[in-house]
Amino acid sequence: MTEDSTAPGAVRPGGRTARVRTAVLGAAGDLLAEHGFDQLDLAEVAARAEVGKTTVYRRWRTPTGLIADLLVDMAEQSLPRADTGSLLGDLTANARLVAKTLTDPRQGRLFLAVIAAATCDETTAAALRRFYDIRLTEWSPCVTDAIARGEVPPGTDPRAVLTAVSGPLYYRLLASGDSIDDVAARSAAESAAVAAGRGIFVRTLDLGRSGDERPLTS
Repeated sequence: MTEDSTAPGAVRPGGRTARVRTAVLGAAGDLLAEHGFDQLDLAEVAARAEVGKTTVYRRWRTPTGLIADLLVDMAEQSLPRADTGSLLGDLTANARLVAKTLTDPRQGRLFLAVIAAATCDETTAAALRRFYDIRLTEWSPCVTDAIARGEVPPGTDPRAVLTAVSGPLYYRLLASGDSIDDVAARSAAESAAVAAGRGIFVRTLDLGRSGDERPLTS
């Protein structure tokens, strides 16, 4: 995936500019967690980061441009995928990482703010989709390795499996309010692993009028 070099925050050289970016993104994340997207103000971000207001406006231009770069940075800083040697082990590690993030006092509120913004702002929604695309791509080898080991059938869709792990945890965050604890994380991972082993996530190709389907092999 290539990144538009004209997008806000896209150019990330080292030195002082890198330090400014780190400070600004840290301040933006803090303010999002504290006050939400509606209250995010570039001047306040600049003051919190102790950098010039002009620098922030010139580089990120809008609050949504700042959020887009923040999500890129969050994806870059996320932990690499697990490699435990089993699908269940890898998915459990993934579920625990998601649970830890969503229950973190700062990160949980930050994700709530970004998701809320994405429901009414297409730029933020696109940035959020890119964030999850990066994370799903990073963790997809957990499933492709499981296919190679014979744990799940060929054609199993890695993204569908990983979504089945994180989906119940995000539901607890955004809808039910139920606790996101280790029991919930392990249950999500185990359910996804069992379903994957039974071929639930094998992609199929609709052959048309007959209604028959067969697994995709490529």
